[in-house]
Amino acid sequence: MILDNTKAAEIIKTARTTLGIEFGSTRIKAVLIDETYQTIASGSHDWENRYVDHVWTYTMEDIWTGLQECYADLKKDVQEKYGVTLTTFGAIGFSGMMHGYLPFDKDGRQLAEFRTWRNTITEAASEKLSEIFQFHIPQRWSVAHLYQSILNGEEHVKRIAFFTTLAGYIHWQMTGKKVIGIGEAAGMFPIDSAKNTWDESMLGQFDELVEDKGFPWKLEEILPTVMVAGENAGTLTDEGARLLDPDGDLKAGILMCPPEGDAGTGMVATNSVAVRTGNVSAGTSVFAMAVLEHPLSRPYEEIDMVTTPAGDPVAMVHCNNCTSDLNAWVGLFQECLETFGTKVDMNTLFGTLYNKALEGDADCGGLLAYNYFSGEHITRFEEGRPLFVRRPDSKFNLANFMRVHLCTSLGALKTGMDILTKQEKVELDKMLGHGGLFKTKGVGQRILAAAIDTPVYVMATAGEGGAWGIALLASYMKNKAEGENLTEYLAQKVFGGAEGERMEPVASDVAGYEKFMELYTAGLPIERAAVEAMQP
Repeated sequence: MILDNTKAAEIIKTARTTLGIEFGSTRIKAVLIDETYQTIASGSHDWENRYVDHVWTYTMEDIWTGLQECYADLKKDVQEKYGVTLTTFGAIGFSGMMHGYLPFDKDGRQLAEFRTWRNTITEAASEKLSEIFQFHIPQRWSVAHLYQSILNGEEHVKRIAFFTTLAGYIHWQMTGKKVIGIGEAAGMFPIDSAKNTWDESMLGQFDELVEDKGFPWKLEEILPTVMVAGENAGTLTDEGARLLDPDGDLKAGILMCPPEGDAGTGMVATNSVAVRTGNVSAGTSVFAMAVLEHPLSRPYEEIDMVTTPAGDPVAMVHCNNCTSDLNAWVGLFQECLETFGTKVDMNTLFGTLYNKALEGDADCGGLLAYNYFSGEHITRFEEGRPLFVRRPDSKFNLANFMRVHLCTSLGALKTGMDILTKQEKVELDKMLGHGGLFKTKGVGQRILAAAIDTPVYVMATAGEGGAWGIALLASYMKNKAEGENLTEYLAQKVFGGAEGERMEPVASDVAGYEKFMELYTAGLPIERAAVEAMQP
């Protein structure tokens, strides 16, 4: 633990720190940790994806301006707290939203807009690849975007020399290395967990599928190299240092760990990399990760097979929508208050409204809502329309209104989790919650426990998020003992046996959530009608 600013300044000057930067959906965050894994400085930059020509995307200007402003905010925080100008670190790690598609030609020129995880525009590709591989390929995955581009006859495909994810792209620009962490890789193309690399058989099947196109590449040639947690993924170059810090203060030569996705960094940040553990990350999107003890009996469209940053098999339930609609309603309540001349701190407003939900009926009083800002593959929607519906006799009050929006934030997730827990009988010793849904103590945690009928833990560090998680991975790479695996490093050195606050599911909540889900499932045609009726 840092005792004073003088000691912290010395730690920073002597490069006994680790930097983690994560590109989230709405915020880029930088976290600087010390030798005891405590956050001693941070920086951030808010950003939003764009919907351009039916594609969710960010521009290159968004990416680089956002990164540089985030890093500048970190530098400012360090300068103000410790009187030190940042010039170096012990190690650096980059993370980003998983999946998506960033293709480049042999000269490093971008060939198509960045297609993010939020897009549901690859249904034909997803179905065809899943059929051929006998392995579920979600629409978000990079290979689905690549194959859909082929099906669309897009001209750029024949010129691809390399394609990657956002995290892989940033790392490439920082180090010159076209590599990717195995957890992030598992959102690009299926992984052979026995060999910790791309599945060789499926690579061959893909090449056979597109052989008649006459492309000048084989799939493996244009994919990044897969790396596992703890491996050295290169060092910061002079060019990378200038990209990150245009002021020129940052020195080259800093060690960098493999770039990872937000799913993997969330697992690390919650100490959920061991078998029979799992976590739920709930923010703009929501996903659950369960580290498997045994393989699933068959592929499921609702379940993605990925890995931990160390390469262990993980069942992932990923949903595109979580808190965006809920946040919009809270924003409306804020506007209403301000109209009457009342200013309320947003944290207070969120906390008050979230806690109000606990006063509502367990089944939400017959209210129904869908939080579909974008498509939702688990329920078969390519587009979404946020929707609130009630019967004349529904119990329409503020408590039920807030509760239904909290419950529907996890509605699609429950569909997938029920497959794991009820059909496949996957046993989990604990599930850990992290992300914005859990910031108000005890509320999101209680709703999640009801949804999955499983004890839910929330750690004090849960709010640190993926930037802290990738900083821990960079620290593991640099500081691990010989033979020390990631599970041991996290459990013994970082978390010291701490599990967090446990909340058991309340029986009445579980029964009420099941009743809500009956209405949620029955009402899906209403949501579909809204999509069809409300076209741009």
